[in-house]
Amino acid sequence: MLMGLTVAVGIGVGMGHAQPVHAAEPTYTIGTVDSFEPFEIPNNKGTYTGKNPGIEIEMLQQIAKHEGFKYNLKVMSFDATLTALQAGQIDASMGGMSVTDERKATIDFTKSYYDSGVVMAVAQDGPIKSMKDLKGKTVAVKAGTSGAIYAKSIAKKYGFKLKYYKTDNTMWSDVQNGNSAATFDDEPVLRYGIRNGMKLKVITKAVDSQPVAMGVKKGQNQELLQKLNDGITWMEKTGRMQKLLDKYTKGSGTKTDGADQRTIMGLLKANKGALWDGLVATLELTLVGAALALAFGVILGVMGIADGKFFPWLSATIIYIFRGMPMIVLAFFIYIGMPSVIGHKVPLFTAGVLTLMLDEGAYVGAIVKGGFKAVDRGQWEAARSLGLPYGKALRKVIMPQGIKIMVPSLVNQFIITLKDTSILSAIGVMELTQTGTVIISRNMEGFKMWLIIGIIYIVIITLLTWLSNYVQRKLA
Repeated sequence: MLMGLTVAVGIGVGMGHAQPVHAAEPTYTIGTVDSFEPFEIPNNKGTYTGKNPGIEIEMLQQIAKHEGFKYNLKVMSFDATLTALQAGQIDASMGGMSVTDERKATIDFTKSYYDSGVVMAVAQDGPIKSMKDLKGKTVAVKAGTSGAIYAKSIAKKYGFKLKYYKTDNTMWSDVQNGNSAATFDDEPVLRYGIRNGMKLKVITKAVDSQPVAMGVKKGQNQELLQKLNDGITWMEKTGRMQKLLDKYTKGSGTKTDGADQRTIMGLLKANKGALWDGLVATLELTLVGAALALAFGVILGVMGIADGKFFPWLSATIIYIFRGMPMIVLAFFIYIGMPSVIGHKVPLFTAGVLTLMLDEGAYVGAIVKGGFKAVDRGQWEAARSLGLPYGKALRKVIMPQGIKIMVPSLVNQFIITLKDTSILSAIGVMELTQTGTVIISRNMEGFKMWLIIGIIYIVIITLLTWLSNYVQRKLA
């Protein structure tokens, strides 16, 4: 009895001095847009680690620290964040997201932290003075935003057509260049763009004011939702929220690049790291995607010339499906659609590589099949008559001749693969084109940046063309 009491006391004393055990901080995946100033302001590398990353990014940083959780940001277009949220690819979404009745049907929103109204902007020297002047004209809007929703609601009344864009700077440039008569967008976002050099002017008062909030998929991630709400309440009570809003609407968060950073050399100097990273990402996607596409294509090509009917039919069907599907649709299907079916998230790089493999592989398969079929049928008959089995006849006789025929087309397809990596920017892959888009969103220097990006692509493709010519001469 005494021994038991002694042990019990010892355990109790030990427990009294034991260090508390802290549960590991949960990590959430938060989807956000590639740029939506002043809510999201990426640095020149497309990340949000800069000094002034935007209202929502700074808000999330403070809330995560206060509420004890970690997060990974997943950057994509606004409409893609909404789709990814429903597919379970992300745990929460933000991006200056307006709270609407339509969205409430599928999204549980946090407390609102900002009220944003929609305004109309036109070119500074344009002829449009009011919405009455829009009859028969085209208006540019960003897909999925409150500006697009409001514009659609009044399009019939004022007789204008809508043209949809993925990014703000592309939409604004379309108006500035005179291709569209006007644009509708959230007031703080438009005014930020104008301060950064976009030659537009706002000609209407803010209307259709709606609360802005973050959101989770309806009925899910309620713990995260509670943490976000608690964090917003804490920031409001302590004055941190108002201080943050003032920073980006009145203070240091509104500063823009100087004139020396807007020249071509200035842009290159200021963004050389980002451009290099974008180029490396493009080349990685191209090399890995092209290698897998070649392997996939060779399999399809061999199946296409196999004996019997089944394998040639299967090869033709696969080639038909993936050549007939637009690459951007395939990318969204793999990255956003598949997770809801397989129950697992698909990493961004993996989704990009799979897209390239299936899309480009279908074209490679057609090239390989055509190259093998171009070899004279008598070569097959001669090889088989000498007793060579099918596989050996293919490797030793047909393949060496077929490769010479298909090399020029294969190298050309490799170049196409390089250019097609730009399509993956739609799902948030930070390759060279997406890098240019992010840089432009900060400085609005569209002409100069696209000139730089275009020259980089031309240089790479020229080098690949020289390599192609060299290989063809060696094989001749």
